Amino acid sequence: MTERLPIAIIGAGPVGLAAAAHLHEYGLPFVVVEAGPRVGHNVLSWGHVQLFSPWSETIDSAAARLLESTGWRAPNPTSYPTGRALVERYLAPLAAHPAIQPALRLSRRVVAVTRAGLDKMKNAGRERAPFVLHLTGPDGSEETLAARAVIDASGTWATPNPLGASGVPALGERALASNIFYGIPDVLGAHRGRYAGRRVLVAGSGHSAFNAVLDLAKLAEEAPGTTITWVVRRGTMGQAYGGGARDALPARGELGRRVEELVARGAIQLVTGWHTDRLERAPDGIRVFAGERSLAPVDEIIVATGLRPDLSMLSELRLGLDPAVEAPVALAPLIDPNVHSCGTVRPHGVDELTHPEPDFYIVGMKSYGRAPTFLLLTGYEQVRSVAAALAGDWEAARRVELVLPETGVCSGPVAAGGIEVSCCGPQAAAPARASALIDLTPVGQVALLDAAQASCCAPVVQESCCAPEAKDDCCGTAAGEPAGASCGCL
Repeated sequence: MTERLPIAIIGAGPVGLAAAAHLHEYGLPFVVVEAGPRVGHNVLSWGHVQLFSPWSETIDSAAARLLESTGWRAPNPTSYPTGRALVERYLAPLAAHPAIQPALRLSRRVVAVTRAGLDKMKNAGRERAPFVLHLTGPDGSEETLAARAVIDASGTWATPNPLGASGVPALGERALASNIFYGIPDVLGAHRGRYAGRRVLVAGSGHSAFNAVLDLAKLAEEAPGTTITWVVRRGTMGQAYGGGARDALPARGELGRRVEELVARGAIQLVTGWHTDRLERAPDGIRVFAGERSLAPVDEIIVATGLRPDLSMLSELRLGLDPAVEAPVALAPLIDPNVHSCGTVRPHGVDELTHPEPDFYIVGMKSYGRAPTFLLLTGYEQVRSVAAALAGDWEAARRVELVLPETGVCSGPVAAGGIEVSCCGPQAAAPARASALIDLTPVGQVALLDAAQASCCAPVVQESCCAPEAKDDCCGTAAGEPAGASCGCL
């Protein structure tokens, strides 16, 4: 009976709908459960933001085949979509396809996933018991959904990291929630009135913060009195502005260059080495503290310090997660920003995503836990592999089909978080491109200078690490053996 049940996909974003397209190609029944009122609901919350990746790198192959059967024409592959365009020109038509639309369950939030009649402790018959998803509707209604397998593609957008530097909200952060925006506000559009002529603090050193800072700088030119204070936890920006002209994603390289220029000419007050521990409302505004230090008062705060997975709905399942990264244990070492030195996350699939709970998979951005290096194309490869495994096609499940173009820039521990820096020049870079749907996590959440110094191609040593005479020492290779790709010395 379990074999006749559908496969439940949690989340109708790019990766969730790609999973549906791949399952359809195998003729497997599925149901897609989405908490929002329409597909791509989380993407639309940053719909005003332009992606770094062109259209050619944001469309799944199985989804494209499905759409093309209806006469759909792909957008210009070299142009860059906004989040809203991604939904309207790709996800919405995909969701409307007759192969997917009947399986969509919108405005249904998954609050728990379990095995029928079994809690986490029970062993007997566990592998044969169907999954049961507990759903709630916007009116508080409750229902259950039985499934043969579960693919959790719910993402991490709804669970941002706090402003507090210790991983929990700073003292006073919750009380001042009405003055704090988590993510990327539409500063020049829907949220203009909130920030025009105001003193604004931006926290975070990833591309989400870059977008917010750039929009605020533009607003400041149009609305006198708008000031920008930008705080980052890292001690120095160093290479965090990115690869500039060396970045194979020109839109991303240009973003970092523009932010660096604004800081250099004083349009933005940058404060490095800042670890917020408390907030206080004072007569002259909100005071932000790091120990005994305090910043000048501000009116509004934008927190772009990254994201984390919501694991609460999975508490009755047996998960195999790395305790630090919160990614599957086999995947975590490949993406851990504490040690991962070159953004060279190899394509991976069902084997790296398997948990002790059979037929349960976390995919997409949520599969990366707290790591900041998720690639949209990698997410598509994940669901291709998982769909093949669920269909019993293990040869396809374990075959690598993802080919990423060369990037010319790579990521060292000092720039941990997906902002990439030149390792050994354009011709020596690793083959995997660190192009994400959007980099939603911060650079340098932790102090990684020691790790950088130990890494053979970290910025502090890269001038010599890739010289031919230094490769053996730097990359730990024996005489005559090729240098390892993991240290960027190819």
